[in-house]
Amino acid sequence: MIKILVDCFGGDHSPEANIDGALAALRQFPDLQVILTGDEVVLGAKLAERQYDKERAEVVHAPQVIGCDERPTDVIRMKRDSSMMKAIMMLRDRDDIAAMVSTGSTGALVTGALVRIGRLRGIIRPAFCPLLPTMSGGIVGICDSGANVEVTPAHLRQFAIMASLYMENVYGVSSPRTALLNVGKEAGKGDGIRQEAYTLLQETPDVHFVGNMESRELLTGFYDVVVCDGFSGNVLVKSVEGTALELLKKLKRDIFSRTVYKVGALLMKRMFEEEKAFMNYQNYGGSVLLGTSKVVVKGHGSSKAVAVCKCIEQAYRMETSGLNPKIEAAIAKYEHYEE
Repeated sequence: MIKILVDCFGGDHSPEANIDGALAALRQFPDLQVILTGDEVVLGAKLAERQYDKERAEVVHAPQVIGCDERPTDVIRMKRDSSMMKAIMMLRDRDDIAAMVSTGSTGALVTGALVRIGRLRGIIRPAFCPLLPTMSGGIVGICDSGANVEVTPAHLRQFAIMASLYMENVYGVSSPRTALLNVGKEAGKGDGIRQEAYTLLQETPDVHFVGNMESRELLTGFYDVVVCDGFSGNVLVKSVEGTALELLKKLKRDIFSRTVYKVGALLMKRMFEEEKAFMNYQNYGGSVLLGTSKVVVKGHGSSKAVAVCKCIEQAYRMETSGLNPKIEAAIAKYEHYEE
C-alpha cells in the first residue's frame, strides 16, 4: 500500500478540492491510501457527504492554517499543528508514508521540507519542476521554477540530472532532450554562470544536453527538460500560463462579438473544448520538489479537484518508479560541489 499525505488547507479551493482530489485518486489507484491533514471536524463533515473506501482514507487532526503572507521560519516554529507542518513531520517520522501533496504556501513548504525532511545524499539544493504541454502533444519540465533564486553552475547540472531522471522514469520520455535557458542559442551566450553550466552539461553523460534554449521555444516540442535558475523559471512558467489564459479570454470575446463567429464556433465546439483542456494547467498537476529525501509535490494555490488528483498521481508514480534512489545513484557519479 502506497501512503500519501494530503494537506487539506491552504489552497484557494480547500478543503473541498483537496478532499475530492484525494478521493478521485483512491478510485484510480487500488493500492493507494491517503492521509488527510486538517481540522478533523471540518474534514469529517465533508467526508460524511461523500462515498469512498473508508479503509483507505485517514484523517489526522491539524487545526491551524498557514497563511500565504506568513514568514516560513515563523511557521516552522509556531504552527506545528497546521495541516502543512503536521504532514511534513509525519512524512519525516514515518517510514511507511511515501509522499505528501500541498496546495498551500510555497515558501513554508520549501522551508519545512528542507529543514524537517532534508535532502537526498549529494544534493546541494532541491528544485521545483512543473510541467507544461507542448505544441507537439508532449510535455516539458522546467527545473527550477522558484525554489532557488540564485544558482551556481553545479546547481544547474544537478537540476538537469534530476529533471531528466524524473521525465524518463515517471513519464517514460527516453533520453530527455535537455536545454539550458539562455538569452541566445549560441554556446557563448549568457553570463558566466550560464557559460560554465553549458560546459558542465556537455560533460555530463547522464544528461542528453542539446544546448541553449530561448524562452520563445519552450512550447515547440523540441525540448523535454529546460534548466534554469528559480527566478527565471518562475517568470517563464507564469508568463506562458498567463498568455494562454488571456488568449482564451480574447478568443471567447471575439466569438461572441458577431453572429457569424458564434455559428462558426458552434460548428467547432469540440475542437475549442479540446484546446481549452490542452491549455488548462489544472490537467498537468503541480511542481514536484526534486532532491528531497521524501517525495513532495506542490500544487497551484488555485488547484481544483482534478489538479489535486494529478498531484497525487505524480507523487504515486515518483514513489513506484523508485526515482529518489536513481537520483542519488546518478548524483554520486559526479564531484560534489559546495555552495
